[in-house]
Amino acid sequence: MRAVALAGLLLATGSLAAQTSPRLKLSGFAEVSYAYSGHSSGDTIIVGRLYDRLQNRFTLNAFGVVLDKPYDPAKRSAGFHVEALFGQNATVIKAGGGALDLGTQGDIPHLYVTLNLPTANGSGVQFKAGRIPTLLGLEVIETAANPNWSEGNQFIYVENFTGVGVSVETKLNQHVDVQLRVINGWDQVSDNNNRKSLMGRVGISLDTLTSIGVVGFWGPEQTGDNTANRYGGEALFWRKLGAAQLWVQGDYGREQANAALPTPGQDAQWWALGSWFMYDFRPSFGLAVRGDYVQDENGARTNGSFVFPANTAHKFGSATATLNIRAWPNAVVRPEVRYDRSTLAAFGGKKDQVSVALGVAYLY
Repeated sequence: MRAVALAGLLLATGSLAAQTSPRLKLSGFAEVSYAYSGHSSGDTIIVGRLYDRLQNRFTLNAFGVVLDKPYDPAKRSAGFHVEALFGQNATVIKAGGGALDLGTQGDIPHLYVTLNLPTANGSGVQFKAGRIPTLLGLEVIETAANPNWSEGNQFIYVENFTGVGVSVETKLNQHVDVQLRVINGWDQVSDNNNRKSLMGRVGISLDTLTSIGVVGFWGPEQTGDNTANRYGGEALFWRKLGAAQLWVQGDYGREQANAALPTPGQDAQWWALGSWFMYDFRPSFGLAVRGDYVQDENGARTNGSFVFPANTAHKFGSATATLNIRAWPNAVVRPEVRYDRSTLAAFGGKKDQVSVALGVAYLY
């Protein structure tokens, strides 16, 4: 399970699902938004963005349907988790291979079965098989579970969204949990080469107020290339500070030379650093602030991606402030202002841009 602790905002996703009831559970969410930037690309696209990419228009972001059958960790048991996602968010998280494609604006980002073997400590060992959320990062596909409404640059550029494969997971004791995965590749339903990729995580809960997660990954990710490995790691720190929460996330990645890179003859590397601070003034009202920075030294993660210009080197970052207003039952209203800056003249011929947005979500 990712080191995510967003009380009052978490959705019933598989990595966060309560496992105290054996009954089938139906839940989900609906989300709409509006975003505006004065430096968009052709007055249609906000450069470098994901769900909030559509400029100066009301957007039907997502309608998610989540069906969960929890397993019982105390005995040999089984469960499953499936999420169907419809709307304009689904178009940008699709996996290669398309086996789970539900059309232009539909996808199944999560679909897996869990088999549990009981252990003496009561946590059990879980074996998952299917399309599983990544172990990387704080932010998740379901935006209402994130501190901010828009997705940070680390979520978009240095992480995968999902992986299809198998996962072995357990909690060794009250302080340490581990996950190990073998997957087809980053965001691949069907493998695009002849070798699998690995991803693993160790989570350490120092106490009830502090946790650290360390993730490593390795494997070839380019089509038809079994030798150009992508490898790296991530550390995610979380601390509860009274009514506030603080996260710090650092990422590093490297990819061996291959024809898909901007400079095919040399290895590419990148690193990123981000921090989130979230404070609840009262249960119905809170503020989330995020800052991030990405050093894409060889253009491997941003070359032509999400309307960024073609490049062989790129540095960029953002600062974001979001109000989380929970004044209505089951609903979250999220006005947001964001500032982006790049070493490229990416934003309508400028190196920076300011954007504003409003997201509204209903959780059921």
